[in-house]
Amino acid sequence: MAIHYFYSLAIRKIDIEAFLELSQMHHVLDVRSPGEYAHAHIPNANNLPLFSDEERKKVGTAYKQQNRETAIKIGLDFFGPNMRNIVEKAEKITTEPATRNPPPRTVLIHCWRGGMRSAGVAWLLDLYGFKVYTLIGGYKAYRYWVLQQFVKEYPFKIIGGYTGSGKTLLLHKLKEKGSAIIDLEALAKHKGSALGGIGQEVQPKQEMFENLLAEALSFAGEATAVYLEDESQRIGNMQIPMALWNAMRNSPVYFFDIPFEERLNYLTEEYSVHPKEQLVNAVTRIQKRLGGLETKNAISFLLEDDHKESFRILLKYYDKYYLKGLYNRENADGLIRKIAAGNVNTENNFELLKKEDDTVFTEQTWEK
Repeated sequence: MAIHYFYSLAIRKIDIEAFLELSQMHHVLDVRSPGEYAHAHIPNANNLPLFSDEERKKVGTAYKQQNRETAIKIGLDFFGPNMRNIVEKAEKITTEPATRNPPPRTVLIHCWRGGMRSAGVAWLLDLYGFKVYTLIGGYKAYRYWVLQQFVKEYPFKIIGGYTGSGKTLLLHKLKEKGSAIIDLEALAKHKGSALGGIGQEVQPKQEMFENLLAEALSFAGEATAVYLEDESQRIGNMQIPMALWNAMRNSPVYFFDIPFEERLNYLTEEYSVHPKEQLVNAVTRIQKRLGGLETKNAISFLLEDDHKESFRILLKYYDKYYLKGLYNRENADGLIRKIAAGNVNTENNFELLKKEDDTVFTEQTWEK
């Protein structure tokens, strides 16, 4: 009769830089509770909770009100019956895709501080036969790494233009041609204006937005130039970290000056397909800034299915707002380079940018 023995591959504790490097090849298991994970997590990490939210609360209460030993015993009561389930979930995660984890299967584990929760799951999976790495300092160390990304220097170049200039389309054309970009609106799941949340997914929590942004910066950090859209500091409910936003405000801006009617046509085509109720609600949200009369007129046009005239009112407001922000930066005249463009044509505007910015010609190997 065959006898199978469990064996240890030795748990390795590594710092955040090594952890993130290995995460490009192996699965990350976040063993915090579902609520902690839902709030924010390392991008692409899998939640493999040691405790449910309620169980975590009970263990934490015992730790605070009684003592460490009592808390551990309560934790073991929850952990013991769940061991098989944890192993089987880890197996399922690490077999998709199978090519990512050649034998022995490797997992990267972290909890909040790199303490007992990650140690417990690491012990179990190591015992079962996984190759296990744990993160020194846990998610807290990762968050410190995230904040450090925002104070580094980057070769930013800003794609500017009034609302309806097709800046996002141009940004993705740059990516297609091999340039490094960061799509802040995609990370924030919001297009910035009053209409920007329509048709989008629910925005992440601020902390999760920062995690995604830090990851994008780390990927783009070696590029000779990193292109972003000119944004307000606030994108929907998300805030661009102040240090990063200040860096953007001190970077060269390629401002595409596109005629009003061309932008209005583009905006009408993009947003008129959305439900009328959502458009009316979006206009209502900015009525204090837009003014009572203009808000009333914009909504009346929408109710009459005259999207173009409604958006004309909004576009005039946003042009005035954007122009103020464009020049409200130090050395604005030295940073802003105007590019006259006849319409919202991504191919043509890409060629215009190439004539103005020689970085576009540079071959880059950046990929996200």
